[in-house]
Amino acid sequence: MASAVSNGSSGSSLIVSFGEMLIDFVPTVSGVSLAEAPGFLKAPGGAPANVAIAVARLGGKSAFVGKLGDDEFGHMLAGILKENGVIGNGINFDKGARTALAFVTLRADGEREFMFYRNPSADMLLKPEELNLELIRSAKVFHYGSISLIVEPCRSAHLKAIETAKDAGALLSYDPNLRLPLWPSAAEAREQILSIWDKAEVIKVSDVELEFLTGSDKIDDADALSLWHPNLKLLLVTLGEKGCRYYTKNFHGSVEAFNVKTVDTTGAGDSFIGALLCKIVDDRSIIEDEERLREVLKFANACGAITTTKKGAIPALPTEQEVLALINGSK
Repeated sequence: MASAVSNGSSGSSLIVSFGEMLIDFVPTVSGVSLAEAPGFLKAPGGAPANVAIAVARLGGKSAFVGKLGDDEFGHMLAGILKENGVIGNGINFDKGARTALAFVTLRADGEREFMFYRNPSADMLLKPEELNLELIRSAKVFHYGSISLIVEPCRSAHLKAIETAKDAGALLSYDPNLRLPLWPSAAEAREQILSIWDKAEVIKVSDVELEFLTGSDKIDDADALSLWHPNLKLLLVTLGEKGCRYYTKNFHGSVEAFNVKTVDTTGAGDSFIGALLCKIVDDRSIIEDEERLREVLKFANACGAITTTKKGAIPALPTEQEVLALINGSK
């Protein structure tokens, strides 16, 4: 059982994460509206970038593919990826558009509300011909979200990247990462998120995203399995403080969360999926072995839990040692 997580991280196989990187401005005081916030803490983020750094922080090998503004914030973000050991030769810079910004309100319960500044932002302008196809073809796992599906030309770049990775034999990993304020309508969000659904072999959704995609106001196995498709190997539903549920072709179940003092939930899901990918990149058979998969999901839950104990995503992403300390301390 320990073999699934020990030295976990993975050998040298590459996980490529595609999509947006931006700066979250987080209020210095929790539980207030954006207008009432006395100040903001600058926190680098963007779900695909968070996943890339989560992998690297755990000792895995990761790269990021996306576009940033050719501005101080863009170069700062590229520097953060490099400092964290993420391969950056899939990054493009746009001279005509700014790096995306998001103001994120932390409610009293640690959950978030968003206000985005993308008009357009550089990540929306990534063109198919700007992709580093050699980097994408070298991925063992190719991970992506849905925000890059919202507008052209980034949507075409996203679809080309998926096809390139798939043709090269990569495991496709999808976290929709629903951000409704960015979409023209809820109907458009649902349609576009589901438009690439049947390509992914690993999909992670939150409980809120599951409710949104199924139109149900409850979380049960039937609703989750309504999202199943023939190419899927593993469907994960994260439940916050209630842990996660997992579904494969042959079995399903749940893994409990770790009890921590939550400060900010930003990046918890990214930390969770980054940990999972780190563990399976060199051994996909873990997905088919329930005992080993549960051990890996326990590790991923611990990663997610630790990430909620600090403000901002990237500063809170844990190392392997921190995760094992939490797991061992909870026994």
